Amino acid sequence: MRLLALDAATEACSVALLVDGALISRTIESGKSNAVKIMKMAEEVLAEAQVSLSMLDGIAASIGPGAFTGVRISVAVAQGLAFGADLKVVPITTLEALALQVIDGPERRALACLDARMGEIYWGCFAWDAASGVVPTSALRVGPPGSVSLDPAAGARYVGVGRGFSAYPLLATLPGVTIDEARSAALPSAREIARLGAQRLEGGAALDAAYLQPLYLRDKVAFTEAERAARSPL
Repeated sequence: MRLLALDAATEACSVALLVDGALISRTIESGKSNAVKIMKMAEEVLAEAQVSLSMLDGIAASIGPGAFTGVRISVAVAQGLAFGADLKVVPITTLEALALQVIDGPERRALACLDARMGEIYWGCFAWDAASGVVPTSALRVGPPGSVSLDPAAGARYVGVGRGFSAYPLLATLPGVTIDEARSAALPSAREIARLGAQRLEGGAALDAAYLQPLYLRDKVAFTEAERAARSPL
């Protein structure tokens, strides 16, 4: 299996190349010029492995949720590379990639949270799955931290992961959730996107590049003046 994974949806822009079980990766945390950086990093990992695009089995791409511009970059770059080399693509959400950082078997569940700005978080609950790596146990959502509700399954406990926890410490007080400093600072990575992408590519879940679509969860990036005034304390 040879698969290239791309992610520019958050502050961390990353690329990973999976070649026969080994991962080569690059990551930089920066909010600027990610389109240029992600292409350069892709070229670097391919050159290091002495692999060309035409030798790949597919491309895995982060589709969000995350920063609007970053999500578009991930999708557009993946489509461009895939079209040029006639490759299939595998869509992976940022929350799935976060969850895989803490889920290593059927006994683990994850609550993945990213700061969505505007007083909100992107969040989702996940469980281990033999076929897909991780699966959501409910719909992925965006909303205020107080809107998070966990699966009421008896005895279910969750490992928290993602910068939503550092942005909104209230989340760490949710019953049944454990979190530590390292996990609250976590961001999605192309390394996990590569692992999930390879598993799903082998399972037949790849798409034609034309059908790769961003997942935004909301359709606005800022409040209007009236909305800001309404939210401000008197």
